[in-house]
Formats: sequence, C-alpha cells, structure tokens
Amino acid sequence: MYQRAIRVEFNHCDPAGIVFYPRYFEMTNSVMENFFREIVGYSYAAMMADGIGVPTARVETDFHAPSRLGEVLDWGLVVEKLGGSSAGFRLEARCGGALRLVARLVLVWLSPEGRPARWPERIRAVLAAHEEKTA
Repeated sequence: MYQRAIRVEFNHCDPAGIVFYPRYFEMTNSVMENFFREIVGYSYAAMMADGIGVPTARVETDFHAPSRLGEVLDWGLVVEKLGGSSAGFRLEARCGGALRLVARLVLVWLSPEGRPARWPERIRAVLAAHEEKTA
C-alpha cells in the first residue's frame, strides 16, 4: 500500500474550518500524482512532456467524518483492478486511525494520440505489485 500524509490547510476549508468536499478531490489527485512520480517512476510532468496522460474516468466517494483545519490525513492507496487500459484505485483517508473518506478512482492510460491504450509493461508491473490481493 502506498501512503502519503497531507495536512489540512486553511485553503482546504470552508468558513467552519472543515474540509470543503471538492478539496478532497485535489488531495486524491495529489496522492495519485505523487504515487506515479515516487513509485511508478513516471511523473505527470514527464507524461505531459511525452504527450501521454492518465485522466480520471470515474470517481466515487464516501465521506465518513469531517476533517478539520490542522489535522493530518493519512492517505493509503491500493490498486483494486488492473485492466488493459484502465486501473481502479481505492484511496482511504484516516486521521488518528479514524476513517474520514474512501474514494474509488478509475484512471485510463492515454496514448500520444489521446486514445486509450494498453498500459506499458513496466508500468503494468508496478501497478500489479500494488494490487490488493483478496482471499
């Protein structure tokens, strides 16, 4: 499981000091972007320079409890399903062990022509290594 901590900042919050829900999507994108840079070894910047992308095709989110200014959210990421040109990811945010949010995202590998294409084998191997094994 890939893990990343994100501190809730003022810019994430509404006037009540809790995370405004669209800001969670910015955080999920940050977790994904850093996963690709740190683990996959192919940053979004490098992808863009190569004319490649991994846009989000689907996102589904369950909010379990509010998060507040100053808290640190511990994000965990696993690959739930690895397809030919897409991959399903589950991201969980916790604070002090308490579940705050579960998001499921589907990303699609796009070729330089902007069409879905098969994941390159090197990237597929890294994603497969982070695939959640179910008993």
